[in-house]
Amino acid sequence: NFSLFVIFKKTFACVLCPAGAGGWSPLDSNKYQWLEIKLEQRTEITAISTQGRYGSSDWLTRYLLMFSDTGHNWRPYRQEDSIGAFSGNSNADSVVMYKLQQPVIAQYVRILPLHWNPNGRIGLRLEAYGCQYKSDVVGFDGSAHLLFRPDPSASPADRDVLSMNFKTLLNSGIGHTLTLELFRGKLLLQLRKGGSSADLHPLVSLGSLLDDQHWHHVSVERVRGLVNFTVDKNTQQFQLPESWSHSEINEISFGGASAAGLQKSHSRRNFNGCLENVLYNDISVIERAEELQVSIRGNVSFTCTESIDVPVTFASPGSFLALPWVSGGESASVALQFRTWNRAGLLMTFDLQHNAGTLWLYLSEARARLQIHKTGRIMTDITAGASLNDGQWHSLELAVRRGRLAVTLDRTDSSTASTSFPVAPDSQLFLGCPDTEDSSCRNPFNVFRGCMRLIRTGGALVDLIRVQQMLFGNFSNLQMDMCGICTCIPSHCFSVTTTFVFSIQQAIYEASCEAYKHKGNTSGFYYIDVDGSGPIKPQLIYCNMSDKAWMVIQHNNTELTKLKVSSGINQHLAHFNYSADVEQIQAIITQAEYCEQELSYHCKKSRLLNTPDGAPFSWWVGRSGEAHMYWGGAVPGSQQCACGLQDNCVHPEHFCNCDADSKEWYFFGRSNDSGLLSHKEHLPVRALTVGDINRSGSEAAYRVGPLQCYGDNNFWNAAYFNKETSYLHFPTFHGELSADISFLFKTSSSSGVFLENLGIKDFIRIELSSPTRVLFSFDVGNGPLEVKVETPAALNDERWHHVRAERNVKEASLYVDHHPGAVQKAPADGHIHLQLNSQLFVGTASRQKGFLGCIRSLKLNGKTLDLEERAEITPEVTPGCPGHCSSYGGLCQNHGSCVEDHSGFTCDCSLSAFTGTFCHKDVSAFFKPGTSVMYTFKEPYELNRNVSAQSSSIYSDLTLRGENVSLSFRTSQAPALLLYISSYYREFLAVLLDRNGHLDVRYKLQHNRDAEVFRASGRNLANGLLHRVSVQRLTETLSIQVLRRRSKSTSLILSPLNTQMHLFLFAESGEVDPEIARLNALGFTGCLSVVQFNSISPLKAALLYPDTSPVIVTGPLSESSCGSSLPTNPYAAETTHSLTGTPSTLTPTSFNNLVIDSVIAVVIFVSLAALAVMARFLYRRKETFQPQEPKAGKTDDSPQTPFNTDPNSQSIVSDYQKEYFI
Repeated sequence: NFSLFVIFKKTFACVLCPAGAGGWSPLDSNKYQWLEIKLEQRTEITAISTQGRYGSSDWLTRYLLMFSDTGHNWRPYRQEDSIGAFSGNSNADSVVMYKLQQPVIAQYVRILPLHWNPNGRIGLRLEAYGCQYKSDVVGFDGSAHLLFRPDPSASPADRDVLSMNFKTLLNSGIGHTLTLELFRGKLLLQLRKGGSSADLHPLVSLGSLLDDQHWHHVSVERVRGLVNFTVDKNTQQFQLPESWSHSEINEISFGGASAAGLQKSHSRRNFNGCLENVLYNDISVIERAEELQVSIRGNVSFTCTESIDVPVTFASPGSFLALPWVSGGESASVALQFRTWNRAGLLMTFDLQHNAGTLWLYLSEARARLQIHKTGRIMTDITAGASLNDGQWHSLELAVRRGRLAVTLDRTDSSTASTSFPVAPDSQLFLGCPDTEDSSCRNPFNVFRGCMRLIRTGGALVDLIRVQQMLFGNFSNLQMDMCGICTCIPSHCFSVTTTFVFSIQQAIYEASCEAYKHKGNTSGFYYIDVDGSGPIKPQLIYCNMSDKAWMVIQHNNTELTKLKVSSGINQHLAHFNYSADVEQIQAIITQAEYCEQELSYHCKKSRLLNTPDGAPFSWWVGRSGEAHMYWGGAVPGSQQCACGLQDNCVHPEHFCNCDADSKEWYFFGRSNDSGLLSHKEHLPVRALTVGDINRSGSEAAYRVGPLQCYGDNNFWNAAYFNKETSYLHFPTFHGELSADISFLFKTSSSSGVFLENLGIKDFIRIELSSPTRVLFSFDVGNGPLEVKVETPAALNDERWHHVRAERNVKEASLYVDHHPGAVQKAPADGHIHLQLNSQLFVGTASRQKGFLGCIRSLKLNGKTLDLEERAEITPEVTPGCPGHCSSYGGLCQNHGSCVEDHSGFTCDCSLSAFTGTFCHKDVSAFFKPGTSVMYTFKEPYELNRNVSAQSSSIYSDLTLRGENVSLSFRTSQAPALLLYISSYYREFLAVLLDRNGHLDVRYKLQHNRDAEVFRASGRNLANGLLHRVSVQRLTETLSIQVLRRRSKSTSLILSPLNTQMHLFLFAESGEVDPEIARLNALGFTGCLSVVQFNSISPLKAALLYPDTSPVIVTGPLSESSCGSSLPTNPYAAETTHSLTGTPSTLTPTSFNNLVIDSVIAVVIFVSLAALAVMARFLYRRKETFQPQEPKAGKTDDSPQTPFNTDPNSQSIVSDYQKEYFI
């Protein structure tokens, strides 16, 4: 089966030919030459031989081997996953043969000379060896797919194998159980457990940049519940859920899915490209399709046709492409696509016509930034796009027309600026540019490393093949007709300042408010140490712990400042001095997820930016000292205000309200110019210039708010290692004299290596050596030194644990969480330099046991490693890490529930009577006579009006088997009605103080029986102190607790009921107990706090959500702090009663572990007017009923109802939605 292909005629180019002369020798011997061979068809190439040109001094000493299916988009041969050059010949006659480790399938072969005999020229004779390659191919146009159904009569197999090759796979479905999809260049294997997208569960992802128009191999092998998933040479193994281990495959969809199925995928589009050799259990699906034995949906072709793009790779610091520019008048445009892993690099530059300056368009912090410089001054500065270093193709367009300059990224993100001068290249356009002084272009920024394609100038596509042939433009150090960007992020070098540290201490300050929040801290001032052990000093900063952890940095003038005309003063200049220095602020902004600063301007006959075309009267200066001519709420470079961007200015012909030059004050509402500045690179505002205040009658006012930032990109930067063989690699760690390493981890494994870096003999390693031991070891030439910390509790508990290891020339230390640390002194005389030369591995690539679990916030000498960025393109490692509630869920208090976020957690307080970051803040109000709150769950006439008679009867027969009621109060009034709950059957529950200040609870569970009175406290509670009351009933058992400060708990004994009782709803009678009516007429003066009934918080609803809650408030009501003095863990006095009235043998009941603070939600009646409102609802009577068994209900907790409205969301009550009158 082995064939020989003679590439040249035997008379002059055959390797090993006995006679004849010749070979290939180009006219010019330089690095831009190549030899290309087209084979008759796609061929499996297994070996290659080279020889010098016959009878000459011409031979290659080093070359690259390239392959292609189309003659374009070349792919270099890789040796051991890296592009490897082949060593050539040492003379003209000897033959050098290489057997390729991995055979290559291609129709075109290209040889690129790198080096040749310095005393001769490029010369080559060549032979390639291989076999004919036959394959079945099917092409899809993005709207079709194949539907294959295995033979249903075949016996079920324990093993299924699906394999294929693909090109440019965008979306492909595999049946209704497994889905295989290419998303953002990575292949995802997902499990669908149902029909909705919410039931699509990612199982594993493999590969990177698989949309490169080259063939890739994928196979999925299932052996019962075990699955091997392979992409090219990488394999992951995982276990299917038990319920799917024995499932049979009924159908497989290739090339896409139906329209309904597309909505459940990530990309939501079908595959556009080619599949090859699709085999399912050795059955060729494509052969079946050609024989019409497979359902074909849409148009498919059994050939592989693909669009031809010619990319170019900027592979070295000296790479550039220069294109001539032909003047096109006032308009100009340049468009291209690029992909890169780097956050910075110059994309294009050119000198402007008429010496108007120089334009630079470059990447900065993974965003596109355009600047026009003239004589050292920045004339234009705009930014667009975000996260442009993700390795994906991004489109970029620079357009100039009629004085407007626009930069557009990916056709959606656009930034514009006005120019008073033509913006067009003078003679040449440079793409990429060396940063050397001897180059023909200037580059004050980083060089671009990546790929470009589809380059257009003036709307015309640049023919890069003509550029390659030296027929158009000029270039240097480019790889033409290929994208050589690697499938993993290249090493990012970072510098470490070497310092001598003679003592080691644990950091006592956190790096952000986000970190303080996750230690349970509430709003307040905290010292922020942004860089840990780095040179930046800690700074006292206010943390506003709301839904986000905001860092608030004040300056010397955050108040509204008014300006009037002053003689001789044409401009007002204000400088702002911040509570943190420049270095601290820059570090805070860099690590923050989002920052903002308010900038507002109020005016009377004082123009602001003089839009649209005039020179601005006012501007502000940002962090780097650059002047900015856009205002709060607008985009950088726009010279607009927020109303101009939103097209809602008072005068539409202007882009700012104040530019209308009105003689009336634009002070309130939308008529002023206010908004938020949120472009991080420009913040904070350092200075402000206000110009148009020198005319008679001109007045203005401005306000620059504090800088506010939330989020911590370093704190949540995490990676999940799902196999012990998983690892991430980074550049060599430079810690010769000092090393400071810190990170957090969580795992269920008993041991594993967190990180290690090796040298020839030296090494450094941190590992979990046992469930209770962390080991820090290193060797600087004196022999291994170990520092270990033993913990009393196991660390493999799937909770976050903090590790910090430090080493300097005198000692080494290790700290784990808050446990005592360990310190080891270094030898007095010995080596001190840690000399490492391998890559730094997070996880391990040596024979040590790797780490299984999550690592986040990994810092080396103050620099945070971007684990998520590297994990995106690394097999067996997943960016991010779920499960934060396992570690931080306990911070949610008072029945608040922990909700997972991608980076952190939040506390959902909808089921709590409390509010705040951790559901810790009391919700209190001070009541006066005439003030009441009424909460209505559902009115009976609404049922009659909106639902059927059958459903109405279901609601009318509902029963309540128990209540959980709690509230806090403070009053000096006795008697007083604190709380009253009423049903539509004349049953009620009342909590009141009698005339002696004793707390009584009145229960009436049947309308034909008198109310039962239970004395909860025999002491006077109307003493002006704060008390908390809890009432719990479960069928026949009633428990009452009174919580007070500095008192012991007591228990009263009760007997159970002989029969089970219920609280029935939907009463008809408007009768009210006379004693209740008398107390209600007196009103209530005092404080009520955290009122809760089952899961309903009526006082919270009335104070915080009055517009979206079924509450009626009578009289004045406002939030107060009157209920905040009760400690969180007071002692409780408990009384437990029977609801029978017939005492019997009693048993003490303990509720010491009960969390009382979350149990109250009813209504507070305190005025006679409230009774009148109550009587309006009590109008319907029902004499007989049959209790129904409880059924499952659904809690409504939407943004419009930001708390739970189901009074029964606990196990002791019915799960129906109830109707209450409170």
